[in-house]
Amino acid sequence: MQFGNNNNNQGNQPPRGPDGQPPQPPQQDWRRWVWPALLVLFLIWTLLTLPDLLGGRSGGGQVLISYSELFAQTEAGNVSQIIVRDANATGVFRNAVRIQDAAGQTHDYPSGTRFSVTLPTDGNEQYYTLAREKGAEVVFQQTEVNPILLFLINFGPLILIIGFFVWTARRAQRQMGGAFNFGRTQAREYTVERPQVKFADVAGQDSAKAELVEVVDFLKEPDKYIALGAKIPRGVLLVGPPGTGKTLLARAVAGEANVSFFSIAASEFVEMFVGVGASRVRDLFRRAKENAPSIVFVDEIDAVGRQRGAGLGGGHDEREQTLNQMLAEMDGFDRTESVIVMAATNRPDVLDPALLRPGRFDRQVTVGLPDKAGREAILKIHTRDKPLDKDVKLADIAKSTIGFSGADLANLANEAALGAARRNRKRITMRDFLDAFDRIVLGNERPPLSNERERQITAYHEAGHALAAVLTPNADPVLKVTIVPRGMAGGVTVFMPEDRGYQSESYLRARMVTGLGGRAAEQIIFHEVTSGAVSDLRQVTSIARAMVAQLGMSDAVGPLNFGDDERQPFLGYTLSQGRNYSEETAAKIDSEVRRLVEEAYAQTIQLLTQHKDKLEALAQALLSNEMIGQEEMYRIIGMEDKLAELTENVFRESIAKEPVKSNGSAPHKDETNAEAASAPKSVDKPKDLSLDLLDDDTPDKANLAGSPPAAPAGDQHTDPKPAKPSGPVHPLDRRTGDE
Repeated sequence: MQFGNNNNNQGNQPPRGPDGQPPQPPQQDWRRWVWPALLVLFLIWTLLTLPDLLGGRSGGGQVLISYSELFAQTEAGNVSQIIVRDANATGVFRNAVRIQDAAGQTHDYPSGTRFSVTLPTDGNEQYYTLAREKGAEVVFQQTEVNPILLFLINFGPLILIIGFFVWTARRAQRQMGGAFNFGRTQAREYTVERPQVKFADVAGQDSAKAELVEVVDFLKEPDKYIALGAKIPRGVLLVGPPGTGKTLLARAVAGEANVSFFSIAASEFVEMFVGVGASRVRDLFRRAKENAPSIVFVDEIDAVGRQRGAGLGGGHDEREQTLNQMLAEMDGFDRTESVIVMAATNRPDVLDPALLRPGRFDRQVTVGLPDKAGREAILKIHTRDKPLDKDVKLADIAKSTIGFSGADLANLANEAALGAARRNRKRITMRDFLDAFDRIVLGNERPPLSNERERQITAYHEAGHALAAVLTPNADPVLKVTIVPRGMAGGVTVFMPEDRGYQSESYLRARMVTGLGGRAAEQIIFHEVTSGAVSDLRQVTSIARAMVAQLGMSDAVGPLNFGDDERQPFLGYTLSQGRNYSEETAAKIDSEVRRLVEEAYAQTIQLLTQHKDKLEALAQALLSNEMIGQEEMYRIIGMEDKLAELTENVFRESIAKEPVKSNGSAPHKDETNAEAASAPKSVDKPKDLSLDLLDDDTPDKANLAGSPPAAPAGDQHTDPKPAKPSGPVHPLDRRTGDE
């Protein structure tokens, strides 16, 4: 079983159920064809039976004559029988007859020929008397109205209209995902008859599995706990960043306990009608109790479990009604009912306190990012069905993928397999993993810049980032530097920091110096700055403000925190937000932020000026090779002895492929398009994982966020117009995937 998979599925495997088997294709809904089929059958039946329903008028071989011709033939005694039906009559000629048609042509008919004629509306008594006198048999018949025909004439159109509207309404309902089945829960039940996921299929989460063993034991042997008067936790909340395997852990608990498993996303409770969410909650818990022992798993519970209060929806918000019903259902569990409610979220800070009190979700299990051993175990699971070459060392890959979640590692293995397939290889090599790492962290490679001046600016900018990091104590080590446009960036400096739970003041200052290295290099070499440092400035300012306003790293402001009350109203806290400090304090904070940034910039200018020869050498090497690995970079700047102090990383030399050369003069893409394409992806994701510590009260929550990254990915340098460049990149800034 793939680690880190949920309903969205990660890795290169198709979506699978908890039994490990691919889902069956949906069966054809035969009901959608009922009304069209009935309509077609009705039309066919009408066409076949209409002549009989209309009374069987006009048969074959009848001659149509006029009323005057009928009168003449009757006077001649040539009519043996006349049958009258309302205004129509049919009869039989006694002898052969010659009749002239409407076109003036004469036709001869033998004796016994049947004829039909239309009678006048009144005044026919004289003719009937004449016919009897001439020996003709006069028969009057009443037209019998078929009751079926009468019913269809009166109600047929109404039935067709109603049927058409019913058919279209049901078809629209199916297209809307069954919106009108609002009272029924959308939970999917995975019964015990199917093979289940076990704890052995979950890697990298040993501590979380250890906490869930007690839940499994209760589901297996509830009498043991009941006899001692113990109360097992009714709710277990799995908390952790995306892609760490929270959904998989819940399925593993159900598999180990061999019980029914109900899975539903919290967003599925709420539909277009008021009261739907509460109805679905009741239906879900009713089904769970009927199938006890069972597990109810609610994914992304923050969709309905956010803090109640004023907010933007008020007390009558449908989401709040759903939450109230869920709280009532969890309170209604009998101590002998073996039903466990599990939920997953990556936003525990927005959950309503009533959900977290004892008796509800009173046990929280942290599902964090895996360590080195966990990453290696996850890689083994994701590569067990993939043919690996002998040079692939999963232990080295695990050591070099700090901060990767299970979903990230699944994506890495999948990208490596795709790369091997593109090269028509039979086995996945280490080269494929190296290229997959670059593809995930840096993005897809784009054609190089055609403007030689922009290439030079980019080279010196990236060289400034890298050199500032190498020369600054406590800075994150540089993994590689490139001026080849990757993804949304025009140039990238990649850092790979070590695992750390705390961030010291010296480390944060080193990050500021590193982030300002690109702008300082531009100032030193070109005596002007470009728009390429806009994202660097944003990142550096964010770090400085956090140091002053939240971490108490400013003597002028003191050990105070001013950021806790500025929470967004959209998260369910308050209708408005305000600052918990005065204008004077705000001015002091701004002044301290400016001082920290200016000190860092002055330090960066001084550092790069003293080592301008190294800056020139590194930039020229980038212009020649366009990508430089860690070892080559240290050799270029003459600091090979520092390599021994760095942590081994298999991705630092992922430059074996031939670099893309650019002569700097050949015409290429339109420069404006190149500038627009170089806008960094991370500008839309300003969240910096290194600041997770700043938003929490305990170091444990900082560990949950993973290692601190450097600034967002890539740089772009353009002279003609401002762009959205960004600075150094850390792989954690590009994490993707769901739990």
